[in-house]
Amino acid sequence: MNSNKEITTIIVGTGTCGLAAGARKVHEYFADKIEESSGPYVLKKTGCLGFCTMEPIVDIEIPGWPRLSFGPVTVENAELLWSMISEGAELPREFVLGAHADPEGILELHDVPILWETPFFRNQTRLVLKNSGIIDPESLEEYLESGGYRGLKRALDLSPVEVVDEVKASGLRGRGGAGFPTGLKWQFAHDAPGDEKYVICNADEGDPGAFMDRSILEGDPHAVIEGLAIAAYAIGASKGYVYCRAEYPLAIRRLTDAIEQAKEAGFLGENILDSGFSFELLIKKGAGAFVCGEETALIASIEGKRGMPRPRPPYPAQSGLWGKPTNINNVETVANVPFILADGAEAFRKYGTEESPGTKVFALTGNVKRSGLVEASMGMRLRDIIFDIGGGVQGDKKFKAVQIGGPSGGCLPEELLDTAVDYDSLVAAGAMMGSGGMVVMDEGTCMVDVAKFFLEFTASESCGKCLPCREGVARLRETLNGIVRAHRDESPEESLLRFQGVTMMEELAEVIRDSAACGLGQTAPNPILSTLKYFKDEYDAHVFERRCPAGVCTALLEYYIDPELCTGCGLCVRKCPDDAILGEKRHPHYISDEKCIRCGTCRQFCPFGAIKVR
Repeated sequence: MNSNKEITTIIVGTGTCGLAAGARKVHEYFADKIEESSGPYVLKKTGCLGFCTMEPIVDIEIPGWPRLSFGPVTVENAELLWSMISEGAELPREFVLGAHADPEGILELHDVPILWETPFFRNQTRLVLKNSGIIDPESLEEYLESGGYRGLKRALDLSPVEVVDEVKASGLRGRGGAGFPTGLKWQFAHDAPGDEKYVICNADEGDPGAFMDRSILEGDPHAVIEGLAIAAYAIGASKGYVYCRAEYPLAIRRLTDAIEQAKEAGFLGENILDSGFSFELLIKKGAGAFVCGEETALIASIEGKRGMPRPRPPYPAQSGLWGKPTNINNVETVANVPFILADGAEAFRKYGTEESPGTKVFALTGNVKRSGLVEASMGMRLRDIIFDIGGGVQGDKKFKAVQIGGPSGGCLPEELLDTAVDYDSLVAAGAMMGSGGMVVMDEGTCMVDVAKFFLEFTASESCGKCLPCREGVARLRETLNGIVRAHRDESPEESLLRFQGVTMMEELAEVIRDSAACGLGQTAPNPILSTLKYFKDEYDAHVFERRCPAGVCTALLEYYIDPELCTGCGLCVRKCPDDAILGEKRHPHYISDEKCIRCGTCRQFCPFGAIKVR
């Protein structure tokens, strides 16, 4: 935000995604240029705007012009931006993403679009992400200018019961898993007897391909602090924790700084805003165990114990951290609370559906043209998110499936692209909302291999406490490994045994789902159950035909040399790491299937395209 209209402001997106793409060097470039010059320039940082495909993103605010976003900005093309800023050079339209606003039509002659009307943003509804990529996350002043802490101020003018009722009226459901009503969760903790209570923010985001919570903490940490302070006031807690995995150092640093700023400004600490309410907020670093995303395992970790789930009841609302009533919500859930308290439950209910109000943030990744953070109203179709916002499949390949909900979710095929993205519709389709991972897969994806990947993840992340998860998931993984490594020359009897293994795998998956002790184990079989339901033909091809239709499972591939194309040059012989290629020089060669390790090196180096795969 540029309050001084005589100063040119340069804003570099320095979320983790931007830094990974080279934003640090871009920031250093502009810092050096500003230091060398004597002009009125200010350099700032912001979080992730969400358009990760276009990182690093740089915003420019020139006096008299609207704020402009550019990307991807490298050190090389940053020179064009500096020339525009310092010398009045022409606007580099080839990498301008859009203007944040243009009320006076200044940019019409330059053919610059409004950023929020471009394909990636036009169908998004940004409530949780409204500040991310816009304000400086390290500036309390900018958070206040954006309307920050209005929700806390209003909450403190209400009674705790009225705050709980407002959240209940909003219909907000937990954004970290199965979607339990947040207001009801708060009420349980509020009604629980006891003078000592706790609130916890679960930032232990461990799903492969998910980065929603990290980006919110990096881009708008004060929103999380404000939401937690409101929750603490509502249930009667005086102390809270943010449980954040240590792999998020930038998020932890910015949250730590924001906590100190909030203390100094009177939004945390003793007698907040002269209300008589006091609240202390601490950060607990987690070691990155996926199981600690489960509430009771997370509590055990904060207490210094091994992160293992315990039976429920009692639920944390009755007996949580150190045996005291505790309320736990994930980052995105907490970040919704300030808007609800500031603008009211009805304003929140204008978005989404009756049963799933509001918006949901997704990490749209995989084989999609425009990847990044997407915030959409609940009820939007999968097709609209993937093909409108995401731009469709990379390389215009055929869409195959979308994995929703991470290891706990499921894979949905093309015929279910019109499924509404809300809690109940996704469960009915065989998936779940989860924390919001959305991985797009194209025709080159093997669904058996996908199921194996997620089973390997959950097997390695199991705490080992309960038999169904510890042993059952391991058996599922073994069966899948056997399927993708089936030897081409096995007998029909061996194929039949493998087929029976698939049948037993489905039965075992259902047993694990119904008997595991916690949500991790109960949902671990979902990738298998959904791929068996929608992609059974791929399992059949692996078992009966000993082939992988997508050509991914290397053990089922057969490399051979077309004798009509082979000149006998011998290059493949020299490149083969296992001496699997035989033949005389200047005569067609052949590949020994027994020796071949199916690495593909020979095919990569053959200058005549003589090496084929079947």
